[in-house]
Amino acid sequence: MHVTQIARRFVRHEWGGVETAVLETCRQLQAMGHETEIATSAALSHPGEELIRGVRIERHAHFYPYLGLSREARQAMDVKGGNLFSLPLLRSLQQKRELDLLHVHTLNRVGAIARYVARQRRIPYVVSIHGGVHDLPDEQARLLREPSRGALEWGKVIGWWLGSHHVVRDADLVICFGQRECELTRDRYPNTRVEWLTHGVDVQRFTTGNGAQFRQQHAIPLDARVLLSIARIDPQKDQASAIRTLPAILRSEPKAHLVLMGPVTDSAYLAELTRNIGQLGLSSKVTVLPGVAPEDPALVDAYHTADLFVLPSMHEVFGIVVLEAWASGLPVVASNIGGIRSLVRDGRDGLLFDRGSDDTFVAHCLTMLQDKELSHRIRIEAFDRVTREFSWQSVTNKLVHLYEEVACERVAS
Repeated sequence: MHVTQIARRFVRHEWGGVETAVLETCRQLQAMGHETEIATSAALSHPGEELIRGVRIERHAHFYPYLGLSREARQAMDVKGGNLFSLPLLRSLQQKRELDLLHVHTLNRVGAIARYVARQRRIPYVVSIHGGVHDLPDEQARLLREPSRGALEWGKVIGWWLGSHHVVRDADLVICFGQRECELTRDRYPNTRVEWLTHGVDVQRFTTGNGAQFRQQHAIPLDARVLLSIARIDPQKDQASAIRTLPAILRSEPKAHLVLMGPVTDSAYLAELTRNIGQLGLSSKVTVLPGVAPEDPALVDAYHTADLFVLPSMHEVFGIVVLEAWASGLPVVASNIGGIRSLVRDGRDGLLFDRGSDDTFVAHCLTMLQDKELSHRIRIEAFDRVTREFSWQSVTNKLVHLYEEVACERVAS
């Protein structure tokens, strides 16, 4: 089977859970004998091709169909949520000699390109909803729209031509990674097949790391109790709350040290975090590492540096970093929101806290750091679960089964 995976953008320096999921799926498909590649725009990059861990990335020129859009706004849209269009991407998909299925990992005009080409070529297309559509907080939706505010969008004619409002409705299969998102999508599109599928993790890769070396490289004391958060530096991930609550943790755990890692998708937010750290006198207690390449061993080493993984996000469709933390043997404290709620079993393989409850977040962190028996039990249960349920091979086997079903249904229809 030849499957082209389609993403809005795909670059090393702006890596997140979506990129990890798409890349690892492609690697597993190749290992199973299928042909696949990632077709995307040149957002934050340049048109051309690149190999990442053996997977070919095809980047195509793109533009934003707005009048009055500033350069800064275009850059912001490249980073997050921009509704772009790429005629070269469309033509490339039309001209591929052999193609059995399209799997698109975004909606709007790029998703509509997949819909349009699939209809032309009479092949199925699958849609994965990674960032949340129906289960998206209003504030997050507002932030996504902010860069285009005040600009005149003329691209609605492109959307009409391609059918961008019908990408989900007309898909042969819609995959959701959060149970709540799955339920809402089924309610909205009762005649469309919608399935819930988890992400995976390369358990073997995250099992072993050099935490002592990581501490030495980044001047983190060897006796520090490290709280680690790996996520995009972005208001959605709410690293500010981890900084805000650190003084309360330090009162009971004076050796606590917070490490924040991730690509910067909001430079103003990074500047805000830096100011907050200085104003609270936490410069010696917080290490901020903005951006590590996905294949860099330092990513795994960071997990093995930590005593606890924290994820205080405002919104998460799934939370693939939780799987990485579990595979690294770390206990997890995370927000009781979105996909996290359906992934983490509170009290069994992690502790959840309600958004806005700083006291509960602090109490859970201290419990994990101080209650050795509970922490050990949660580590063991989480590691056992991640090895049984969340390997990329297992997840991709389920995905291929779904591909084969929709392909057969298309032939029969």
